Amino acid sequence: MLHPDIRGAERRKDPIHALDEAVALAAALPGLDVVGASVVPLREVRPATIFGTGKMDEIKTTIEAEEVELVLIDGPVTPVQQRNLEDAWKVKLLDRTGLILEIFADRAATREGVLQVELAALSYQRTRLVRAWTHLERQRGGLGFVGGPGETQIEADRRALDEAITRIRRQLEKVTRTRGLHRAARAKVPFPVVALVGYTNAGKSTLFNRLTGAEVMAQDMLFATLDPTMRGVTLEGGTRVILSDTVGFISDLPTQLVAAFRATLEEVLAADLILHVRDVAHPDTDSQAEDVDTILGELGVPEDVPRIELWNKADMLEGDARAALEAIANRSEDALLISALDGTGVAEAVDAITAQLEGVRRRQTVEIPFSEGRRRAWLHERDVIEAERQTDEGWSLDVRWTDRQRMDFEAL
Repeated sequence: MLHPDIRGAERRKDPIHALDEAVALAAALPGLDVVGASVVPLREVRPATIFGTGKMDEIKTTIEAEEVELVLIDGPVTPVQQRNLEDAWKVKLLDRTGLILEIFADRAATREGVLQVELAALSYQRTRLVRAWTHLERQRGGLGFVGGPGETQIEADRRALDEAITRIRRQLEKVTRTRGLHRAARAKVPFPVVALVGYTNAGKSTLFNRLTGAEVMAQDMLFATLDPTMRGVTLEGGTRVILSDTVGFISDLPTQLVAAFRATLEEVLAADLILHVRDVAHPDTDSQAEDVDTILGELGVPEDVPRIELWNKADMLEGDARAALEAIANRSEDALLISALDGTGVAEAVDAITAQLEGVRRRQTVEIPFSEGRRRAWLHERDVIEAERQTDEGWSLDVRWTDRQRMDFEAL
């Protein structure tokens, strides 16, 4: 594992912490055994090979001594750089985007997740066709039925990829329509949607399991949960919500994946409340939080959607560090120190969620004539009626509802 550290380049993360994250990424892929990792200081990036001649020879010596078969570079690698480095070192090479795509391909479980990974991988492969392999320069013959005479192999491969991308996008459109129908059905239920977001391995799935009693995969590894999970849950105090666990974010998330997983993260776009779960025991927790905010912005999440920060993994903090964070959280209106593992602060978090959601509900008295029994049934289905009285003309109902429910009712 190599992490290029370019001298003078703007950096938000410590190179050592960035390397540790890259190693954790590699460890998340089954079958990989990381035998070495290092930060490689660079004065500049060589357009053809990234590294200078001396550094390339040094790395090659290590590769041969350790009998390395795959080199991972934590950063972007152009097709030309990949070809030249593989030729020089006689190994397979993956950059950060390729590694993350491999992990996602291994973890995808639902039909939509598989399709989205395939779409992202094909989009990535298409960029690798530009002067990446010499065999792509040969000409194809033929009678014009397939590609036409004189078509180069690179053109044929690109056309095949484009056809595959188009086919997968059509399949995804069908899946997205199905999800839209499911979401429309949930919209008829008055329960607000609460979305868990956060950096990968921040503890979202552990918290999700504690709140819902579900058994979503939760391990101390990056991207343990890939496909979104939703559960209806009644919080302490009786508030009923739909809780959504989403894929974890990561810095420098490939643009192909941001676009491909937009549909998966549609639940975040429609959420009434966002819970940003942070791993405050991580040395780079602040930069991780910035990455999450950046990706939420790229996905188009409205800034006015209420958010609560849950500072997770308090169980891993000790002494002054924990006391300092507790003091900061106590002074904050939208941050709580918790441990999803041992339950510390979770009850307070539930209270905060309830207060946030209940704060947007209003009490009102509604008069409904006997001739409009359908509207009364609608209110009963959504469990918003606190009291009901029969009058000479119909029913008088005391309801407690959200503005959205009121507008839906008036539109009936």
